[in-house]
Order: sequence, then structure tokens, then C-alpha cells
Amino acid sequence: MLKLLHMTRIAECSVNECAYNAGHGCHAIAITVGNGDMPMCDTFHVAHEHSTGHGHAGVGACKVSGCLHNRELECGAGRVLVGKLEARVRCITYVPG
Repeated sequence: MLKLLHMTRIAECSVNECAYNAGHGCHAIAITVGNGDMPMCDTFHVAHEHSTGHGHAGVGACKVSGCLHNRELECGAGRVLVGKLEARVRCITYVPG
């Protein structure tokens, strides 16, 4: 049986130096959020060339079990913002749960 996947969309990414960012949109197929209790964007990658070929990304996995939006390692937020906070690339939508 085919299972239709729904990923929370990355509404905006303000990290211009990321290879997946073009026009404040994330163009990876999907991102992974989390590193233990820190809501970091694990997909962040610095490169001179920027990817634009995959449309807009979604959150494929969230490893931050303490986030209010985390449901069985998947993001349940309506949309996600990614940006820098304290000099780290993070999921700005993170809410401690």
C-alpha cells in the first residue's frame, strides 16, 4: 500500500550562505532538524553554488524530542522558519515542550 507523506514546509530560510538557500527559500528535498536537544538544521552546508532544483523543502525528520511540534520524530508545525540564532543555524519554529 502506498503511504502519502506530508512534510511540514520550510516557509523561509534566512541563512544566505547555505548551499540549499536561494531567494530565502530552502531547495533541499528535505532537511533534518536536531542534534539531541538542540534544534539545529543538520542539512546546513556552506558552498559557493546554490541548489534550486528541488522546489521547496520540508522537514523530513526532527530529532529534537523536547519540541512541542515533534510527533514521533516528525514535525507537526504548520510551517518552519530556519535562521541563525546565537550564531547557529537553527529551526526558529522550535518551541520547548
